[in-house]
Amino acid sequence: MNQLTCLPQDSVIWGENILATAVSRFAEYGIESPITFTVTPLTELNDTCLQPHIKQGVGVFTELPAHVPDVTVEKGLQACLRLGAKSIIALGGGSVLDAAKAVSYRHHQQTGHFLPIAALPTTLSGSEFSHYFGITETAGPEKFKRSYAIRETTPKVVVIDPVLLLDTPRALLLSSAIKGMDHAVEGMRKVRTDHPHAIMSASGLQRFFNVLERWPEKLETRRAIDHGLVTRHDLLQLQLAAWQCYFSPASVIYGLSHRIGHILGGTFGLPHSATSCITLAPVIRACADYYGAKLDILSPAPRGLAAEQLAERIANLVVSLGLPSRISCFDIDKSQLTKVAELLKTHYPNEVDDLGGNASAKLDLLLERLW
Repeated sequence: MNQLTCLPQDSVIWGENILATAVSRFAEYGIESPITFTVTPLTELNDTCLQPHIKQGVGVFTELPAHVPDVTVEKGLQACLRLGAKSIIALGGGSVLDAAKAVSYRHHQQTGHFLPIAALPTTLSGSEFSHYFGITETAGPEKFKRSYAIRETTPKVVVIDPVLLLDTPRALLLSSAIKGMDHAVEGMRKVRTDHPHAIMSASGLQRFFNVLERWPEKLETRRAIDHGLVTRHDLLQLQLAAWQCYFSPASVIYGLSHRIGHILGGTFGLPHSATSCITLAPVIRACADYYGAKLDILSPAPRGLAAEQLAERIANLVVSLGLPSRISCFDIDKSQLTKVAELLKTHYPNEVDDLGGNASAKLDLLLERLW
């Protein structure tokens, strides 16, 4: 039986130069007395394009490091309670969105009320469309990023405008697009090819490829636009691609690429968006038998070759964009691969089993290849 499970998201607003108008209408979606969650590098964007259009905002909270440590969630919650916030505007990437969801959840635990969220994403991972978030637990013998799926934390309204991407650092922007692709591919894990996820993500994946395979080398986005190599329309296509690849998050269960990323990010501190650059193509190859013909809709190819063709295209894209493709690109000792494997086998045994027979040994070999 196929099933589409819908999330309580009221509206997605998109287009060029629509940010100010959209923000001024937030009260229509229950975004009242909002606190803004963002990060310091986005101060200029926040001050010039967002704050002047917010009605009755109560303040700004910027203590939001990557991977959403539990201590940060508590600080964010206390800021909301102290300032009397009735909602959250999240301006930033996946970590900012995750923090907003986590604080909304904790607010409900403490007061009985979720804080509605308006999302203004500055990256392309798609967190703004989902009810998933992670909190990195810091009190134990080792940090661990625990995943949550709380429907009520789904952002009520999402605004997509290319202006939000103009100053996102190149590596973060492009690696988050690979994370968006990861949602398309691993979303196929538990659905059939006639599911809306399959149909939408096939379109989103192609949108990503259409823009990214001609992306200029080295230049930051504003300079690429100034040189006529990228347009704001291209940026909007990337934003729409991220949405299409993550169109049905409550209907899918993601796989081993995501789970390895959670461990590498939450426990070992690798940038969250960069993990898919390392894991996605190799995991597609390693789990090809599990996915079987499902990947044909994402990468039409002669029978049995869809997984290899898709993996090769993604791997080539990662290289051409100058993104990290190995764990060894980061400050982590190879001896830690044993710990990565242990955590995966303990916390995500079903995803490890996607590797097929003798999955435990295959996981060890896969992690060696990722190194």
